[in-house]
Amino acid sequence: MFPCVLKKDQYMKNRETRIYNIILPFWLLVWFPSWLWLILIPFNYLIDLLVTTLAMKKLGIEDYRKKALERSGMICLIGFISDFIGAAFLLLAYFVIGQSKSDFAYDIIYGLGWSLYNNIFALIIVLIGIAIAGACIYFLNAWLLRRDSELSIEQVKKIALYLAIFTAPYTFLIPTSLFY
Repeated sequence: MFPCVLKKDQYMKNRETRIYNIILPFWLLVWFPSWLWLILIPFNYLIDLLVTTLAMKKLGIEDYRKKALERSGMICLIGFISDFIGAAFLLLAYFVIGQSKSDFAYDIIYGLGWSLYNNIFALIIVLIGIAIAGACIYFLNAWLLRRDSELSIEQVKKIALYLAIFTAPYTFLIPTSLFY
């Protein structure tokens, strides 16, 4: 459970008392299967397919639609794995910083869990999480696409870069406070 980020005075007076609630940071929803996944999985698949198709077309790859379609399932899976890795980093940062009982740490936790844009350090941590996920997208897709002997190393790097830039989990930047 997550310590309540709305009760700062109570939290700081008695540092041994934790108040729990069901408000989760928006970026943490990737870890919990829900009906939302019925929308997210096809939407992510279509975005990955579109980015791959357009990248291959831009690079002048012959029969780009067929090649993009053949790889789109694994590319989508890589995207989800990368999003999980980025969210795991944010969760780890949340818990590690949460171990400190200072006001400074509390403000960062408040930013990570509730109102991202109220604390520059929370924003930086989320941007690092997005960068980690983007790097995973790049390297895992480059590994996947390198297995294809028809693509040159340069084409593989460019397609992986397009995927990393355009499919990184920018939804991590959505503050939880917008929904409550």
